[in-house]
Amino acid sequence: QAQLEESGGGLVQAGGSLRLSCAASGRTFSTYAMGWFRQAPGKERNFVAAINWNGGNTAYADSVKGRFTISRDNAKNTVYLQMNSLKPEDTAVYYCAGDSRFRGLIVSRNDQSYDSWGQGTQVTVSS
Repeated sequence: QAQLEESGGGLVQAGGSLRLSCAASGRTFSTYAMGWFRQAPGKERNFVAAINWNGGNTAYADSVKGRFTISRDNAKNTVYLQMNSLKPEDTAVYYCAGDSRFRGLIVSRNDQSYDSWGQGTQVTVSS
């Protein structure tokens, strides 16, 4: 399992942008599907976006489609989440997750599919 560390969170006004990064340790990162999830206070952790091992397939929650973009750089062992047109309802702790079971083009929206997790980074969007 990879060790994951998120960065890039912060406070931004509505309509602004942030880019989250997730740096992974381990030589097998390039075979992992990766996902981003978020959890707002008092709410369940929800799927945001996922990308397969080589970036050939991505998936997004309906609430972020068209505003967020997930990408990865396997040479840098890093996955990114570019967040544009941010809304107050995007406020949450954002978690990076890795799925070590090679799945080809398949990506999962289910957090139970992921076996590595970062510690989370806070994103706060003010109105």
